[in-house]
Amino acid sequence: MDFHTYQQRSRATACYPDAGANPIYPTLGLCGEAGEVADKIKKVLRDQGGEFSAEVIAALQLELGDVLWYVAQLATELGLELDQVAQANLDKLASRSARNVISGSGDSR
Repeated sequence: MDFHTYQQRSRATACYPDAGANPIYPTLGLCGEAGEVADKIKKVLRDQGGEFSAEVIAALQLELGDVLWYVAQLATELGLELDQVAQANLDKLASRSARNVISGSGDSR
């Protein structure tokens, strides 16, 4: 599946207040789901010595799917296409790599 198809199909399940004019809702959802991913990984470090079991990986796959859904909804709310967002990110990273500034901090490097 490509990003365009995912974005279109996921939009059919966007059931939240003022969908189509509400970037705040998917932004908050994205933060919550990213937190759930971090929490599961934290518990792997705390409870499983850093070993990722098949069950944990399966649970993380579901949570990452939720993260992707919220990213898609936020992009849609902002009038962005996920495939263009992804390509712009790859272009940015390739430029940083070519200039040997892939590590470090700051968006404008």
